[in-house]
Amino acid sequence: MFDHDVHAYLRALAGERARRTGPFLATFDEHDAGPYRNYAVPDDDADPTPGDLAELITAFTNRSRVPRLEYLPGAAPKVEPALLAAGFTVETRLPLLTCSPADVAAPPAIDSVELVLARTDRQLRQVAEAQNEAYGQPETGDHDVARLRGVLDRGGLVALAVDTGAGTGVGGGECGPPLHGVSELAGIGVRESHRRRGIAAALTSTLTRACPAAGITTPFLMPFDDDAERIYHRAGYRPVTEMLHISLR
Repeated sequence: MFDHDVHAYLRALAGERARRTGPFLATFDEHDAGPYRNYAVPDDDADPTPGDLAELITAFTNRSRVPRLEYLPGAAPKVEPALLAAGFTVETRLPLLTCSPADVAAPPAIDSVELVLARTDRQLRQVAEAQNEAYGQPETGDHDVARLRGVLDRGGLVALAVDTGAGTGVGGGECGPPLHGVSELAGIGVRESHRRRGIAAALTSTLTRACPAAGITTPFLMPFDDDAERIYHRAGYRPVTEMLHISLR
């Protein structure tokens, strides 16, 4: 049931960017060719044909995007064998963690750093700048601010870590707009100059503690490495299932 709820959330998150192609819902970002902005989610229990996969691949290549999927294999077990047969390669398998907001650890106190829920465009730009630096994006544009504003306008949350001495944003993260109480906590990023001070854990806790007021009962996240997973464990998150990232290179 949890896997199906997460899939429903991922499809809803696509919003206006979603494009139906066979038994897949694909999401494309016209401003950002990065892999985490462009991917497809299969229908639950999908059993795609070679023709379905050819149509999916064309939908990506016609937009100069790498054909790619992010989904929970447990909700669509027949999809991975079909993708592998079509030449797709597994990028990674990520643990998917969740935590009840009532059980999350309190945010750690950090000298000269304040954690706030972002509201203004200036705060949202600070979040985007910190996230983009953390994830190696070359620059921050108005579309980054508009994307975060869209998260807020649709009922999600955005958190900002501010260096109180310099007044600059040094970290950020977000919870997407909820669907039936489910939301992904994502984009936790900290500038290199401020890493290893507990800011990522503080952002995670701050967002999770704010979830009930936004109607979020089941936040989930996916750590990309063991160090990140340890941070989320300290905040109270525990693994419950697996996310597959797979692409055609």
